[in-house]
Amino acid sequence: MSLLENIRLRASKNPKTIVLPESDDQRTLDALRVILDRKIARVILVGKDELAKKVGSKNSGDLQIVDPAGYKDIETLSSAYYELRKLKGVTPEQAREAVLNDNLIFGAMLVRLDRADGFVAGANHTTADTVRAALKCMRIDKEIGVVAGSFLMEVPNSKFGENGVFVMADCAVNPEPNARQLAGIAVLSARLFSQLVGAVPRVAFLSYSSKGSASGPLVEKVKEALSRAKEISPGLIIDGELQVDSAIVPEVAMIKCPESEVAGKANVLIFPDLNSGNISYKMTQRLANARAVGPQLVGFTKPCSDLSRGCNVEDIIDAAAITAIRS
Repeated sequence: MSLLENIRLRASKNPKTIVLPESDDQRTLDALRVILDRKIARVILVGKDELAKKVGSKNSGDLQIVDPAGYKDIETLSSAYYELRKLKGVTPEQAREAVLNDNLIFGAMLVRLDRADGFVAGANHTTADTVRAALKCMRIDKEIGVVAGSFLMEVPNSKFGENGVFVMADCAVNPEPNARQLAGIAVLSARLFSQLVGAVPRVAFLSYSSKGSASGPLVEKVKEALSRAKEISPGLIIDGELQVDSAIVPEVAMIKCPESEVAGKANVLIFPDLNSGNISYKMTQRLANARAVGPQLVGFTKPCSDLSRGCNVEDIIDAAAITAIRS
């Protein structure tokens, strides 16, 4: 059984309530049928009442179709959103308009007010749209103080990582994270790996240098991030700075950094910036025919998952299953 199939099975044993705000996307509706058939999650589908004709039922034990315009607690959601945004100049009228007309805001507020356990979006919204809705509505984990996009990657027929499984970050949110942010991203991604994979995370801060083979401001930033990450999570198995071959290839690690307990065995890869992270995960996905699920948005007190606009139905199903497990 693949890791992702196992995650679906785990989710079905303790179903959570997941919001799917993009009911106008056929891929979401196709994924919904599988999620419900396999009892991966209970679903709140945000959209008009006529959706019931497409999915076969408006309300059942595992499905609610909710039209914001007719939602019984719309005033509660609107007032709560106003309280969150009033210092940004949002008026009560604008808050109500946003909750009524922006399904991402409506879905995120359902999670904020404990009406749902998490949400999945991004099939027809940009990552910026999804992240912005989450940042406006959801609580950030104050312990870490950073939000990031971490991908679960499953590379077929690979001996690297955890039998081909990696978490890669940040591939979606922070263009140029500083050392403090990089440290937080590493700790959050390690926690995600442990939660989803059930194995010990071994975290590598990636760089163009392996343990002093090169120098420069970017290398110093990674070194500082390593120090900060160890302070946040003293027991975490983590090292850097490491070139990617030093991080995942045992034979290279023996030559370049034989004393590292991470080198050659890394399964959580932390990129120094968004350029390298986004390019690398997409290259791995396409060239290695890998499954890339996410980005999982980490750093909030409740889970949410973004999707690539190029996602397929399986990606949505897996994102819902992962979000359910994370909750």
